[in-house]
Amino acid sequence: MTSPEKQLLAGVGRLDLHISPQQQQQLLSFIQLLKKWNKIYNLTSIRELKEMVDLHLLDSLVVLPYFQQEDIHRVLDVGTGGGIPGIPLAICLPDIQFVLMDARNKKVRFLQTAIAQLGLKNVTAVHSRVEDYQLEETDKFDRIISRAFASLKDMLTLTVHLCAAQGKFLAMKGQILEQEIAQLPEGFRIEQTHPLDIWGLNIQRHLIEIVAE
Repeated sequence: MTSPEKQLLAGVGRLDLHISPQQQQQLLSFIQLLKKWNKIYNLTSIRELKEMVDLHLLDSLVVLPYFQQEDIHRVLDVGTGGGIPGIPLAICLPDIQFVLMDARNKKVRFLQTAIAQLGLKNVTAVHSRVEDYQLEETDKFDRIISRAFASLKDMLTLTVHLCAAQGKFLAMKGQILEQEIAQLPEGFRIEQTHPLDIWGLNIQRHLIEIVAE
């Protein structure tokens, strides 16, 4: 049976990503923490490390190429749950500041523990409903990302007050549902849609980039 270490290394290679050995070890330490705390806090329905490598780590890292732009300094992962995709992205993007937000206090407690134990200096966990969270204009986010957080309509209407003027919304979705696209609120447009290919996973994945007009 392939070890999680070899499984992650192979997956990173297939995605053609450049991730240091130290970052790979942090990623593995993260899912080990996730598995340990899952017994207490029910953070994810995925129980085994092998599945976590595919469905949590690689499924997050596949969007790394869309964070290479120089204008990205602050990212919000809204409805982050157990820290997906925020913590894997933050591990691999140490020069970008990440805020991980969730309305469930037990999940934020786990995130705070994981951030401390992994030594992540670029991550903050926030316990809040996104619609209640307020920021100064200079602190708004260059990217707002979500993975299975809400419909496109709800994601945009709930987070628009947190997005910087030239920022983007990144929705990680399985299938692209035409009904969701049709219900896109006025004042937003889809800039690009990217199919995401994770070798070995027989599932549909897409990243939808949305901007406010």
